[in-house]
Amino acid sequence: MKIFKIFSSSVIMIMLLLFASSSAYAAEPLGEVKNIVKEYYYPKVSTDALNSTRIDELMKQLDPYSVYMTKEEYQTFENAIKRKFVGIGITILEDKKGLKIVSILKNSPAELAGLKAGDIITKVNGENIAGESSEMITSRITGKEDTKVHISVFRPSTKNTFDQKITRKVIKLPNVETKKLAGNIGFIRLNSFSDESAKEIQNAIKSMPGMKGWIFDLRSNGGGYVDTAQKVIGIFPKATYAFVYKAKAGDFQIYDAIKQKVQWNKPVSILTDANTASASEMTVAAAKDFKLAKIYGQTTFGKGVMQSIVPLSDGSILKLTTAEFFGPNLYKINKKGVKPDIPTAIGKELEKSHNDYLLKQLKSYKKRSNIEKSVSSQSMQVKTSKDLSWTTLKNSKVYLWQIGGTSRKIIVKHASGKKLIITPSKQLKSGTTYYLVVNPNEKNKKGTYSKVVIK
Repeated sequence: MKIFKIFSSSVIMIMLLLFASSSAYAAEPLGEVKNIVKEYYYPKVSTDALNSTRIDELMKQLDPYSVYMTKEEYQTFENAIKRKFVGIGITILEDKKGLKIVSILKNSPAELAGLKAGDIITKVNGENIAGESSEMITSRITGKEDTKVHISVFRPSTKNTFDQKITRKVIKLPNVETKKLAGNIGFIRLNSFSDESAKEIQNAIKSMPGMKGWIFDLRSNGGGYVDTAQKVIGIFPKATYAFVYKAKAGDFQIYDAIKQKVQWNKPVSILTDANTASASEMTVAAAKDFKLAKIYGQTTFGKGVMQSIVPLSDGSILKLTTAEFFGPNLYKINKKGVKPDIPTAIGKELEKSHNDYLLKQLKSYKKRSNIEKSVSSQSMQVKTSKDLSWTTLKNSKVYLWQIGGTSRKIIVKHASGKKLIITPSKQLKSGTTYYLVVNPNEKNKKGTYSKVVIK
């Protein structure tokens, strides 16, 4: 039996790129599938399952991660891990009139065709789609590269409906996203554990020199390749083991982290949520067991099993659960998930982790009263420390750090005495929070900071 690529992947988020399952079972290799399942399925298969007369009946009695696929379906699955798709480049929501476009990818066929967020697709290839599921509609919109799809679009802003013919293209979504946050904290988000993920993370680290800490975002990352997880774990300087592996009727085996040339060079915080799954959980468990990072968020998904990809004699593919993995200290992941070090409200993981980094930098600074401002009046008058002369104050550096965001440009003016007037160069949004930091930039002079809340 030839097996290639071991996956640790759960739900793959696909953007208007769903595929339909095959319903052709006439010449399916049932006996071949039964033999493979009987020998390798983890942890064990029932006699009833092996007595199935069709492959779809057999698969229904296995776990949800074991799937029988056509060659084309497998290619779509693998492309999803690589974040490579054929489509028109939109994200959507169901609407009573059809499909509402939520966002459009830059330089995508949809953007080039003039579609806009808020538009509603009402027909696909001349057929009304109102009332149909998004899965059914997306299967009509997607197709082979360089083929065309005809859509009718209603634009609420103008009340007009127009027709558009769009050519489907290969769309490559970014797998690693980066941002320099306030206080020189580097943010790196990984969307999937694809072949190049470890290299992309290292390139991201190199692109942001001088960071004082790192936030590694694994929220809603559904996993990918196991060897990629070993490499990603190997970016942590103190990582030794990646995970513990157990196959059917086998002993526990320890797998090493694969050391990488570029490594995290400052403390790391990892963000998780209930959709952090599989290879992501493998990474989080290793970080937890070896105290490689501080974990913020919610308990992860709880998919601690691996799948092997088995090519069958007729060209179809069997994705079969063949093993379970644990954290290096035998941390149980499957159906339990990995608990964070710092439980955090949903949607507040980034703000909480970033805030902790900023407060650490401000530890020696004098905290002043909080400032609350409305969106209509954002200029702030700040009284500085008594020991700061105006001469010192003129040489000071003043920062406005958004918690969970970037440094904001400000205009600083002297009011009177030791008072400053701080005005943002752009209006700050309601619901955002900042630290206003005055750094004397001189030895033996204590800086000050205030928390600023925009209502």
